[in-house]
Amino acid sequence: MSLRMPQSPFGGHGPETGASVLDYEIAQQKAEILGSMGQQVEQALARLRAFDEEGADEPDRRTALLDEAADKAWALMIQRELSGLRHWEAVVKAYGIPHEVLNRMGRVQPSVRT
Repeated sequence: MSLRMPQSPFGGHGPETGASVLDYEIAQQKAEILGSMGQQVEQALARLRAFDEEGADEPDRRTALLDEAADKAWALMIQRELSGLRHWEAVVKAYGIPHEVLNRMGRVQPSVRT
């Protein structure tokens, strides 16, 4: 009778170790965070598109929607970079991020003093 070592959760043939389990959990958390952030980008872009389709003449509201979409897209890009994913072009294409939103990414908004 031979003992069989547990397999790595990554599908490899090496034995499962505490480090490999931790690596798997970290990768899973990164994927969940990126997925959630991607949904936030999609929702912000959908709100902007819906506003544009309405044709409302509310420039302040549109600016707020552009800023929101840019902030969500910027946060996604930063998180992707922190996760080792460096190619923005695929994300821009996949989400259909307009140039107007891309041009606002990373802008620092002036603080409102009361």
